[in-house]
Amino acid sequence: MAQAARALWPVGHALAWRLGSRLPSGLPAQSRVGFAGAAGGPGPAATARKGSPRLLGAAALALGGVLGLYHTARWHLRAQDLRAQRSAAQLSLSSRLQLTLYQYKTCPFCSKVRAFLDFHALPYQVVEVNPVRRAEIKFSSYRKVPILLAQEGESLQQLNDSSVIISALKTYLVSGQPLEHIITYYPPMKAVNDQGKEVTEFCNKYWLMLDEKEAQRMYGGKEARTEEMKWRQWADDWLVHLISPNVYRTPAEALASFDYIVREGKFGALEGAVAKYMGAAAMYLISKRLKSRHHLQDDVREDLYEAADKWVAAVGKDRPFMGGEKPNLADLPWYLRMEKAIAEAPQ
Repeated sequence: MAQAARALWPVGHALAWRLGSRLPSGLPAQSRVGFAGAAGGPGPAATARKGSPRLLGAAALALGGVLGLYHTARWHLRAQDLRAQRSAAQLSLSSRLQLTLYQYKTCPFCSKVRAFLDFHALPYQVVEVNPVRRAEIKFSSYRKVPILLAQEGESLQQLNDSSVIISALKTYLVSGQPLEHIITYYPPMKAVNDQGKEVTEFCNKYWLMLDEKEAQRMYGGKEARTEEMKWRQWADDWLVHLISPNVYRTPAEALASFDYIVREGKFGALEGAVAKYMGAAAMYLISKRLKSRHHLQDDVREDLYEAADKWVAAVGKDRPFMGGEKPNLADLPWYLRMEKAIAEAPQ
């Protein structure tokens, strides 16, 4: 209400001036008498007749302005209350969850999930998985990371695949549906990829399961929702496949990358030394196969630059994020801006 009071103060001050508490010294004496008579006591009848229409008109205009500002301030405060209620509701929902993230620290898909959790201020524990033995996820038949275990009351749910994790948790925060119901909207399906290898795919993984009112509140329109889904899928289907050919482009770069991976990962001394040299050699060869499979240019940096340029052009100059003033789910892979947004997000 203090903001509303500050907004209304200039109008109230002007209204008091118009009603005669502050008289302009440049008016003729007769006009000043008319104002004085109308505001503080009887004046000459002729002057009162001339002053009254002016006074009534000024009062009507001022009253209209006050009422307009009152309703504007009331709407603004109501909107603030609704935002605060939604934030409180999300905080209440997030407090019901106990989250454990099984990850490789250097995995881009795991980084995407961490960016989402951090941006929404969702507390979680991290279990670093040994990428060789993977003993930490022996409980799971799904052998990739990230894996998220979510405890909601007596219900323990396992969420697999970074995009499913993000879509399911965002649906939970917006709609308040039980998480055990939400994950049924993202069923796993077995498929065979181009190399003849059986893989697990998840249905609807870029789609948030919201009703019309919830979707309208979140996106404002169908175009924004479609745009978010399009660029989330683009990041998974194209952008991520540019990482390995660029990171392991040469033997020296592959070795430097694995030196970092071993230092940041969960390795024993001997295991780390073996992983560093054998892993670097293996990923250097794999990166060449990926380059051929995805038809990348001889200089794979060019494909990476073109992808970044395509994203920047899609965002445009008039908004800092694909989601506008705040990031949406398509913005998660872009580390620096997301890191800044996370630091500025209300905790």
